Amino acid sequence: MILASAGNVLVWAVWMVAAFACLGSGIAVVSFSNPFFSALALIGNLGSLAVLYLLLSAEFVAAAQVLVYAGAVMVMFLFVIAYIGPRQESPWAGGPSWQAVGAVLAAGALMVEIIVVIGLKASGSLAHSAHIGSSFGTPSEIGRLFLTDHLLAFEVTSIVLLVAAIGGVILGAHARREQPSAGP
Repeated sequence: MILASAGNVLVWAVWMVAAFACLGSGIAVVSFSNPFFSALALIGNLGSLAVLYLLLSAEFVAAAQVLVYAGAVMVMFLFVIAYIGPRQESPWAGGPSWQAVGAVLAAGALMVEIIVVIGLKASGSLAHSAHIGSSFGTPSEIGRLFLTDHLLAFEVTSIVLLVAAIGGVILGAHARREQPSAGP
């Protein structure tokens, strides 16, 4: 009994640390003015999410989180940030632009839509426990879902990442052409 209680305390302690690390690094991502430090904070956020996945007994998802997102995708982000270079203008000089206001409104509308869909789909089923099969969360089950039910979303995500990388290279090349060369 005492051993089980100590285990629960440890799980709750790790959960609290990971949750606060996730929140803190998420706030750091959007508050740092240097994009390199924001990307590093995002790596911390992805790592703390992996710890939360481990606490949910989703070891494969936690490993994929670290390898794919904190590893490969963040290396691509850091490459694009290093290629583009530092930004000279201040993003909020003169107040928010219409794009920033539109982005905030779109994000708010998306959040409301997600809450409504979850509320309609759940409709009380979250209060009841459901039977989860032994194959839930296994690599074969995740692969089957990715390659059958969610293939379109999986491929669209890969295309969006490819377009983002190409856009970063184009922006970097364009920014380098506009900078005056330091010469005599």
